[in-house]
Amino acid sequence: MVLSIRKPAVGHRAPQECCTAWGAVRIAQSAWLLASRGPPPEPEESSGEFLHGMRRTAADLTMQIMKCALTIAGSDPTGGAGLQADLQVFSAYGVHGAGVVTALTVQDSSGVRAVMPVFPSVALDQLRVLLADITPAAIKIGMLASDDVARSVQLALSGFATQIPTVIDPVLAASDGTPLLERRAWPVLRELMRGARLVTPNLHEAELLTEIEIGRKRDCEAAAEVFLEKFGCEAVLIKGGHRDGPPDDLLAIAQESANPMTWLKGERIDAGAVHGTGCALASAITAGLALGQGLEEAVNHARCFVATRLRGASGLGSGAAFLAPAREHS
Repeated sequence: MVLSIRKPAVGHRAPQECCTAWGAVRIAQSAWLLASRGPPPEPEESSGEFLHGMRRTAADLTMQIMKCALTIAGSDPTGGAGLQADLQVFSAYGVHGAGVVTALTVQDSSGVRAVMPVFPSVALDQLRVLLADITPAAIKIGMLASDDVARSVQLALSGFATQIPTVIDPVLAASDGTPLLERRAWPVLRELMRGARLVTPNLHEAELLTEIEIGRKRDCEAAAEVFLEKFGCEAVLIKGGHRDGPPDDLLAIAQESANPMTWLKGERIDAGAVHGTGCALASAITAGLALGQGLEEAVNHARCFVATRLRGASGLGSGAAFLAPAREHS
């Protein structure tokens, strides 16, 4: 079948262009009305310069209103963690979520049955094509699955890491102990941390990556120094939820030379086993950074956000519970 495409006559606009142009006009007019509390002059249809100016105005307004956060993570069909959970959190913060899949998983609320990394070239192409078109305001890196996928992510992000705030959630294993990152990929993960705005390991991940056994607060602070000085990240948040006693988190920021270590008081919430709390915290921090929050502000907001959802956690299946659904977050 041959399709005949007729070009518009000289001096006439294609229907799609007219829709786009007048859509831009109406967006700009509405914004003008809200800003000035008075109606703008009605445009003349023949004014090409006016339409061009309105298109630019509408584009500028859209850029000011919409922020985009990118998550690079594995797929969790339960929606409780991974890429699906990240996108839910971004939406709750009013941030547009973009996602690049690093692995497929077979799992339910009881645990992970299988992990299948995507082809490294697929991970690389997803990122290259996306980043050539859209520049996110912040990036979250979660499950990387294999060393080849990790290398592809590292290659695709080279040149972006210092420009875009990046949060790394160093996912090494699932809650049930299933490995989610090959051990030979750990050196690549450490390399990705260099220049990252924040790394968010739990106690066990911090122990494995730094090779420091953490029993007391001073051990946790020593591990934080390794993240800052050896791995080269700008800040680290070591989560204390798995610690006996108060679940305080340690936030260490390299630039805070006077007092780089801050202990953040935590509340022990009796919700049982809950799936995806670490993913939700890291993605909430990422969304906050995308909205222009400072690091400490983003961390504090995210901790409150997760705590609220944790209080409403409930079970859907036979295993772990899920965080309460994310709603519009202010």
